[in-house]
Parts: sequence; C-alpha cells; structure tokens
Amino acid sequence: MPQLFVGTSGWAYPSWKPGFYPAKLAQKNFLSHYAAQLNTVEVNFSFRQLLKDTTVQKWIAETPAHFRLGIKAHQVLTHIKRLKNTQDFLPRFIATLEPLMRAGKLGPVLFQLPPNMKADAAVLEEFLSTLPKAVPSAFEFRHESWFADPIFDLLKNHNRALCVAETEERVTPDVVTSTDFAYFRYRKPTYSPDERRAMVARIRELLEQGRDVYAYFKHEETPQGALYAVEVLKEFQA
Repeated sequence: MPQLFVGTSGWAYPSWKPGFYPAKLAQKNFLSHYAAQLNTVEVNFSFRQLLKDTTVQKWIAETPAHFRLGIKAHQVLTHIKRLKNTQDFLPRFIATLEPLMRAGKLGPVLFQLPPNMKADAAVLEEFLSTLPKAVPSAFEFRHESWFADPIFDLLKNHNRALCVAETEERVTPDVVTSTDFAYFRYRKPTYSPDERRAMVARIRELLEQGRDVYAYFKHEETPQGALYAVEVLKEFQA
C-alpha cells in the first residue's frame, strides 16, 4: 500500500510554543512530541555538516517505527562541487545515512541545487549514475532551464523524483518522474483553504497511482507550517 508522509523542514523551534508544542515542553523532547503528531521531517542541517552517528541513533530512538527522516544533501555535493567530481565525498555522505537505512527510517535525500546553476544534462546524468539505487532521492532545481523534457526523462530513467517546490517567487512544474514516490515542498508562508484542498486532492491522486508521497511545509517563526501538516495528514487518517 502506498504511504503518505507529511511534516515540516525541521522541528527544533521554541517559537512553536504553545501552538504546536506545549508551553512547558523541554526542547530535548521536541522530536518525540513532533513524531507523535507527524510522520516525517526534512533534516536541513545536514546541508552544512555530516551527520554524527550519535545524533542519528538519538533520532532513531526518539521516533516510532513508521517515522521517516528526509535528509538534505550536503552543500559540498550541490553547491561547492555542483554535482561534479563527487566520487570521493558522495560515499562519505551516504555512509552517514546507513544507520537510518538499517532502521528503515530513511526518507528521500533532497539534492537542492543553487539558483544560479543552469541545466547541464551531462553533469546530471553522470551524477545520477553514481547514486546508489537503494538511496531514494529527489532533486530540487531552482533555475528554470532545468524544467525541460530531457531532464525529466533523465530522472525517470534513474527513478529519481523531481521535487515539486513552490515559493512566492517560483513554482516547479508538477511532473512525476519517479515510479516510487513524489516529493513536495510547500514553501509559501500561508495557504488558503482552497489551496489546501487542492493539495489533498493531488496527494490522493498520486497515492491512488501507487506512489508514496512526501510533503514538507516550510518552517517559520510561527507553527503554521506544522499545523498545516497535521491538518493534511488527518485528511487521510479519517
């Protein structure tokens, strides 16, 4: 059965009290409380530092069996090397994810490319060929030149998802490239009831096609994104 995973990009926000976290909840207990409400989180600090085993083991212990941690790929891969000559660093990064894989808690790895990085099909194809098939991956392109059929076909051939991201400045075409899952990043600060109903309808359509769906709302100073996530997830738990 296809599964729906909904959450936010991060969880360690004291400003989410008391709207999402109880007023007196200690920050060390944030993740376990979060994981009782939502079933995935997108880890963003992995963009700047390699994950430590002690940290990962703590996350595994504090989350239920069905929980998934999506991991943002390290900036060395996406912003410094820009997908080129990653043969030394990529295995180091992947190795940090192995405890999550063994625990069955690894969500997709998000490769978010810089806004000024233009499409290069040859570079993408070479990088895709080096990615282990066992690591589910999504790609967020932020230069419009990537939104073209040859790029979508490359992702399809390697069963990698196009991250459908929407911000106030940019919306990624909603193109399904992976047979296994779809990946959404809802980055606008607010969503109207009609917009949220449209999200639910699109998610339901993808689930009916047999794909898992990962959907992440933007973290903000307010808990609004987390509350949207709870609302969307409940639509499928009734």
